[in-house]
Amino acid sequence: MELEEKSKFGEPRKYDPSFKGPLHNRGCTDIVCCILFILAILGYIAVGILAWSQGDPRKVIYPTDSRGQFCGHAGTPLEKKPLLFYFNIMKCASPMVLLEFQCPTTQMCVEKCPDKFMTLIKAYTNKKDFEYYKQFCQEGVTNSMGIPEILRLRLCPAMLTPSRPFTRRCFPALGQKGSVITVGNHTHFEDGNGNTLNAKDLVDGVKNATVVIEARQVVMKIFEDYTQSWYWILLGLVIAMVTSLLFIILLRFLAGIMVWIMIVLVIAVIGYGIFHCYMEYAALKGEPGADVTLQDLGFQTDFAVYLQIRQTWLAFMIILAILEVIIILLLIFLRKRVLIAIALIKEASRAIGHVMSSLFYPLFTFLLLSMVIAYWAVTAVFLSTSNEPVYKVFNETDCEHSRKTCNPANFSTSPMKYLCPDSECLFAFYGGETVYHKYLIGLQFYNVFLFFWCANFVTALGQMTLAGAFASYYWAFVKPDDMPAFPVFSALGRSLRYHTGTLAFGAFILSVVQIIRVLLEYLDHKLKGAKNKFATFLMCCLKCCFWCLEKCIKFLNRNAYIMVAIYGKNFCTSARDAFFLLMRNMIRVAVLDKVTDFLLFLGKLLIVGLVGVFAFFFFSGRVKAFEDTAPHLHYYWVPILTVVIGSYLIAHGFFSVYAMCVDTLFLCFLEDLERNDGSAERPYLMPESLRKVLNKKNKPPPAE
Repeated sequence: MELEEKSKFGEPRKYDPSFKGPLHNRGCTDIVCCILFILAILGYIAVGILAWSQGDPRKVIYPTDSRGQFCGHAGTPLEKKPLLFYFNIMKCASPMVLLEFQCPTTQMCVEKCPDKFMTLIKAYTNKKDFEYYKQFCQEGVTNSMGIPEILRLRLCPAMLTPSRPFTRRCFPALGQKGSVITVGNHTHFEDGNGNTLNAKDLVDGVKNATVVIEARQVVMKIFEDYTQSWYWILLGLVIAMVTSLLFIILLRFLAGIMVWIMIVLVIAVIGYGIFHCYMEYAALKGEPGADVTLQDLGFQTDFAVYLQIRQTWLAFMIILAILEVIIILLLIFLRKRVLIAIALIKEASRAIGHVMSSLFYPLFTFLLLSMVIAYWAVTAVFLSTSNEPVYKVFNETDCEHSRKTCNPANFSTSPMKYLCPDSECLFAFYGGETVYHKYLIGLQFYNVFLFFWCANFVTALGQMTLAGAFASYYWAFVKPDDMPAFPVFSALGRSLRYHTGTLAFGAFILSVVQIIRVLLEYLDHKLKGAKNKFATFLMCCLKCCFWCLEKCIKFLNRNAYIMVAIYGKNFCTSARDAFFLLMRNMIRVAVLDKVTDFLLFLGKLLIVGLVGVFAFFFFSGRVKAFEDTAPHLHYYWVPILTVVIGSYLIAHGFFSVYAMCVDTLFLCFLEDLERNDGSAERPYLMPESLRKVLNKKNKPPPAE
């Protein structure tokens, strides 16, 4: 029965006395994929050049006036006028603003925002006031012009309200006295047409003109927090890097002890987290407002508010308690497999000790990924800003040409102006109707897909390189004499010279699944407003299925790259061989490999936990010794979260080498069991520690 089961997944490897590890005599694989990948990269470069020639990032940096000019741009007449001023901010209350992202009122660049109430009628009677008022008027206004003519030509606003600059735009300086809305400490003001308006009438205009005003305020506060704490964040990341490196070095010499210490410390750190959450929960008992539920509180931009609620700490405590119980139960039920995993980690430590340069390979991967991300981001910005300014007709009365495209250069003499005398041709948004602009969304899609493809290629290159280096260690009969002088460089050279097409093939398959997941997220976002339960359910199922598919492909790709690094075959053959090898040893794969991954995950969790706890006590000011040293921040969770995420990425970079080493040694270990039987002619190459745990022995040579 066992033989039948094994035959379903291919025949076990046969003993080959000439096999000494990764083959050096190999040929190029998946050449067609290599050619397609090179062509795709050349196309990507062409898209970048096209985007850089057409795009203009100033469109997202500087506000644009009604003539399409950039406010405050150096080297232009508007260099000293960095702020955008709205003639009538209340027109921004129109629902059309949310569709076209442009207020139907004249906008101009100014040096500073108005700081006083003033109407054109009153300012016109005083020469000094009128000179001040003309700062907020378009060119061409003279003292000889009458008020009706100025308003008819829309050269000046009918009134000025005290304003403050925000995101380079002038918005009314709204305030509040009790429950009453004020602007410039006034509750009412004149609109310049003889009408008295309430200050709260400005609120709707300001809301629509700044749809994301609250989010931007949060972003500005977060940015300020980063400027105040960046050097402390950097110090925290350095501590995480030193801790990770120290942990790896200690694993090299004290793998068994370190694994058990790691397990105990992880349980202790999570246990302390549960204790701290309980103490905070108990301390808030009886405090005013502490019993408000998170649902009643809703979303708050000041996240510190959530820490004043008992339910928040209760939620944290429950999450940590569940995590603690899961870890303890896993350790109890898998205690025997933990011993085998420790032996595998010990061997991985020895392998890394012989291939120390592998610890620094993640820096090379990080550098390549940074280049890919930077190229994608810059190209995306230039593509999104490569549209042309579009001008539309804005008017106050009914007009058949309303919201139609117009040309400001000849609008005053056009039929549109003749039929709609009160209309204006104002800048609306950036767009275009050329062939290039029609296919702009396609170029953005190509940019995203090539980003995934290149990023996955870089990751795959790292996996195959490390697999080749560690496989040369395992199959060396005498270590390190039978190993290459520079195993990492040798493996990198083989991967690029012979297997670029294979790497591109695996990366392409993964990228297709990832781009489908991105499209599903986009469709899900679009369908949220429909509130269709069936569509929501279907979308949820699709997202779940493709998430699982991505995980499976990543697992298969990783093992396929190991087989390619050893045998030099193409992607499909290597993926099949790896899959069959794993299926022939399903129990070992399901338990042993995953237990090892779990232990390495605990190592990452420990480093993140230690650095995170230190960051929490430092930035929150809970420790008196740090009160004067720690920076004063709007949100102390900003640097804490940054340090925690950064620490995880750093720990993941170091432990990814360990994980790849373990996976490579594990596959080699399975092949070793199939190729050899422990006899003098076919001795096991696995270390003695693994042989003891598995009850495998190398038989001594027969006595002569």
